[in-house]
Amino acid sequence: MAFNLKGRNLLTLRDYTGQEIQYLVDLAQELKNLKRAGVQRRLLEGKNIAVVFEKPSTRTRSAFVVACVDEGAHPDYLGKGEIQLGKKESMEDTAKVLGRMFDGIGFRGFSHETVEILGKHAGVPVWNGLTDKYHPTQVLADLLTLQERFGHLKGLKFAYVGDGRNNMANSLLIGAAKMGIDVRIGAPKQLFPDAEIVAYAKEEAVKSRGKVLITEDVRAAVDGVDAIYTDVWVSMGEENLFEERINLLKGYQVNMQLIESAKNPEVIFMHCLPAFHDLETDMGRQIHEKFGLTAMEVTDEVFRSSHSVVFDEAENRIHTIKAAMVATL
Repeated sequence: MAFNLKGRNLLTLRDYTGQEIQYLVDLAQELKNLKRAGVQRRLLEGKNIAVVFEKPSTRTRSAFVVACVDEGAHPDYLGKGEIQLGKKESMEDTAKVLGRMFDGIGFRGFSHETVEILGKHAGVPVWNGLTDKYHPTQVLADLLTLQERFGHLKGLKFAYVGDGRNNMANSLLIGAAKMGIDVRIGAPKQLFPDAEIVAYAKEEAVKSRGKVLITEDVRAAVDGVDAIYTDVWVSMGEENLFEERINLLKGYQVNMQLIESAKNPEVIFMHCLPAFHDLETDMGRQIHEKFGLTAMEVTDEVFRSSHSVVFDEAENRIHTIKAAMVATL
């Protein structure tokens, strides 16, 4: 079934129905298949796309740029410090200027309020590449990865373990509930998702015949699941919280024992990246020196195992961002 999403923003999956989300996932699969077959349809020929980033990123920036170029659009990367972005010009005025010059805006930043202002005043589609509250383009990539692996979304059992209050937990909870997935959040009570988001997800799960479980019991969260997902314990800008988060979350590390607790030999491991799974990064070495950890949210054994689909997810960022741009432009 086709949907007319022309002119729509993608700020959060709350604004899309389950059917519209499925349409975007299926469109992403179609565009991915065409790319692999060497077919160039150039559906965004002549379009100019602003890629506005307050926060740096490997995957999101690369995905926006490659998606644009694949479909014939011209991406212009506007990083922190390259435009005023609220410093000498209000966000509303910046939005109106960018909207007069570009056909669409990809944004990645800190406050969700910023992308809402862009979406309200730009007059062109705005796509949220991450804010403190939501990360919808990542979840679309995750849903595509799940569908590729299992052939369907409805009825899957999915667990997110770790910091249940962050943008990934929020977005996965909403996206999975809308798609009829049995979604569980395993987190310490101090890091449970916001009650309003949980209530919304449960309402959506009733409509889709999915399920929602929020629990401190990480073993109960992963029991019988098809996929286990985690994210970093400390997000960008929260580096002063490492000791607190390590103490709270060390029991929620995705290690091989937790994988085995799923009681499903085909269970997959998912992560939006970057991941602290070894000592090959400056941050990883600093954490090792200070706290003695060789890995944080996921062990290297799991990260490099046959269960891991993390690089499939990373690649799928291109195709789902492309689908969002094609559908809304």
